[in-house]
This record gives sequence, structure tokens and C-alpha cells, in this order.
Amino acid sequence: MNGSMLLSFVILYLTCSIGIGLYAATLVHNTQDFAVAGRRLPLPLVTATVFATWFGAETVLGISATFVKDGLRAVVADPFGSSLCLILAGLLFARRLYRLNLLTIGDYYRLRYNRAVEVLCTLCIVASYLGWVSAQIKALGLVFNIVTDGAMSQPIGMVTGALIVLTYTTFGGMFSVAILDFVQITIIMGGMIYIGSVVSGLAGGVEAVVSHAAAAGKLDFFPPAELESWIPFLGAWITMMFGSIPQQDVFQRITSARDEQTAVRGSVLGGSLYFFFAFVPMFLAYCATLIDPAQVADLMDRDSQLVLPTLIVRHTPIVAQIVFFGALLSAIMSCSSATLLAPSVAFSENIVKGFMPRIGDRGLLRVMRTVLIGFAAIVLLFALRSEATIFRMVESAYKVTLVAAFVPLFAGLYWARATTQGALLAIATGLGTWITLELAGAPDAIWPPQIVGFLVAAAAMVAGSLLPQIIDRRAEIARVDRPPPLTRSLSD
Repeated sequence: MNGSMLLSFVILYLTCSIGIGLYAATLVHNTQDFAVAGRRLPLPLVTATVFATWFGAETVLGISATFVKDGLRAVVADPFGSSLCLILAGLLFARRLYRLNLLTIGDYYRLRYNRAVEVLCTLCIVASYLGWVSAQIKALGLVFNIVTDGAMSQPIGMVTGALIVLTYTTFGGMFSVAILDFVQITIIMGGMIYIGSVVSGLAGGVEAVVSHAAAAGKLDFFPPAELESWIPFLGAWITMMFGSIPQQDVFQRITSARDEQTAVRGSVLGGSLYFFFAFVPMFLAYCATLIDPAQVADLMDRDSQLVLPTLIVRHTPIVAQIVFFGALLSAIMSCSSATLLAPSVAFSENIVKGFMPRIGDRGLLRVMRTVLIGFAAIVLLFALRSEATIFRMVESAYKVTLVAAFVPLFAGLYWARATTQGALLAIATGLGTWITLELAGAPDAIWPPQIVGFLVAAAAMVAGSLLPQIIDRRAEIARVDRPPPLTRSLSD
């Protein structure tokens, strides 16, 4: 009986989500509406979409499972790095990017440098979404498998979830994402707080859970005072914090705001809310170790991502189950739709449009929707074949943007002497170093390959930008100091 009620709720919720998304499609009249919601979202919607986009499968299932297994230190990338990314994006990047009135982050690279930098950075940004969106699709398959009590397999659940998210995102674009995010953030926050009160009571109260976690060493955050411990720790933090900034979804939320002040406040508020609410799933998952330690031990060996949903299904009343899975579906679907939309818009605007210079706005809108469908198919295939955990899929997604896209973005905004040659050299050396070290089997080394690539890219940007200027200056001085060439008179 409980299972049928839960499934009925899930079906009703998904139907309503599709309906809201299709309603939002009536607001889409051009590419700006589709990509950045016409640049007219108020602060509540901007805050909601910043929070809801990041509060996804990795937050509820991935981070919580990683925390139970390895403690607070293991989740330094997310939520610590990711929330700081959103706050820094608001404080340091929002105003400057908003004033440019661009459609994608790739447009900035073309405006500041040239077409080559635009294409290279866009391809890296689009590639980075593969793991992130796949993690959300994988989580949808997991949820459908649980709520149907195994009647729907995880692969079928992934296909079903992808089709549902694709339906309303393809028609409604950023408007459907923003409106649904506003609805879903209410469900997420209210649901998580309610579930926290129910589960903490089963575990003996908040104080008992925190004390148990502290005694087990799960709340130890900083690593031992050793270089070989601190470098990977900071590397994981920096990868998510800086690598997430040059992302189309972050840019879309900034430029969807109705003014630059709203863009700044929405990003900072959304990032702050995300940081605090990310601890709720961690708390819930750790409660399971007190409520049913034998079950947790078994799941940790098989699939730690099942710890939290299994706890809810087996140890809470049907109302709590409905609230939890409603919040979980809200988190996953809001993140899925945003991360499907962002790379599709970027690829259409910055890659496809370059080969179709005469395409009109309506034609580009059709291209965006077509690319969205194609990207969803690629993501689905990747999710079906991948065996990585949700947390690792998300954590690895930002390595390529860290080594290739962050340095040209930051230098272009804050260093007047940054040049196109410096940007191209930074991209080439950053990517080359990272890929070489990864292929050489260096991920287990003290220095993470992406951090080495990031440092090399920064040095290459400085060298590539300054050296040509020095050479040009010396050449100019030489021309000034050189005596005029000898010329023969007509009489000679």
C-alpha cells in the first residue's frame, strides 16, 4: 500500500513538472528568452535557480555517501568548494559579465580574445558537463528503481528520467528551469527540514548524532600537517571552486537577472543557502549508522549511494517518504534541466553559429533545441555505461575547465595586458600538462594533475602575454636607434 502511494505521488509530481515546463514554453519567443530568460528574473528566482541548480544528485546521494564513508575532509570539493564558487562568482565576476550583455560565456572569450579561444574554451566547457549531467541521470534511474520497488530497472529509470527532463527543458528553456527551480527549492528546503526532524528523532537527537560522528573522526576537516596531505586537499578544493566558475550555467544565472545588483545578490545568496542545506543530507545519512548499523555496513560494501534512500524507505512513515522523494526528485530534476540547457546553448551559439553566419534568431532557437536533444542522448549513453559514483562523476567534471577556461577568463577580466597569444598558450599548455599527467598515471601523486595544469596555464598566460610585448618594444627601440639607411644621390 505504501509503495503504491509513493509511486502515485511520484507520477503526479512528474506530471505537474512537465505541465509547468510546458507553460513556461509560452514565454519563449527568441534565443534570449530560451537561453537567459530574457534577462528579467527577480532576486527570488535568481536565488532559487542558483541554489536548485547545484543542489542535485551529488548533494543528496553523493556527498552524503562520501561523508559517511570518509568523513568531512573528503567532501572539501563539494559543498565547500562549490559554494565558494557561487559566492566568488557573485562578488568578483557577476558585475563585469552582466554589463557585457552576452548570451553565453563563450561570447566573452570571442569578445576579449578571438574566435579560436572561443571555440577551444566552449568545447572544454561543453565536455565538462558530460559527467555532471550523467550523474543526475544516473540518480534519476536510482530513484525510479527504489520507488517502484525494483519493478523499473535503473537503466530504464535513466531513460525515463532523461525523457521527462528533456521534454520541458526543450520547450521552455531557461524560463522553465527558473520557474520550476522556484517551486522545487520550496519542496527541497521544507522537505529536508521535515525529514531531518523525523530521522534525528529515530537516531536519538541531533546531539547524539553529532557526538557519535565526532567520536568516529568524521568531523575532522583539516588534514594532518604534512605536505603530501595538504596539497591533494587544497587541490580538490580549488578544482571545484575555480573550475566551476567558467561554466555556462553559472553565467546563465548571472545574466538572467533583471539587473547587475540582482545578479550579485542572487549568486551570493544561492551559494550561501547551498552551503548550509548541503549538510542536511550528510546528517541524515549519518543517522543511518545509528539507526541500522548492520544495513549501513552492507550498503557501504555494495553501493554507499543507497544508504540514505534505504533509510527513508525502511524506517520512516509514508508521509516522510513522500516528502523525501519529492525533495530528491526536485533536486535532481532542477539540476538536470539546467545542466542540459547550459552546454546545448553554448555549443549552438559558439560552435554551430560560426558555421552558419546567416542564420536568424528563430533558426538559432531551433538549433539550440536540436542540440539539446542530441546532448541528452550522449549524456544518457555515458550514464548507462559509467560505473563511477555520482560524487566522483561531478568532482571530475571541473578539471578540464580549471586547466583550460579559468585562467583566460580571470586574466581577461582583471589583467589589461592579457593577450590572445597568452590565452591560447595557457589553454594549450594547461590541457597538455593535465592530459599527459593523467595518462602517465599521476592522479595518485601528491600533486593532482589538474592543479599542475592550472599552475602551468597561469604561467603560460603571463609569459605568452608579456614576451611578445617585450620583443615588440625591443624591436621598436632598435628601429629608432638604427641610423637611416645609406642612399645614393642622383648624381652618383
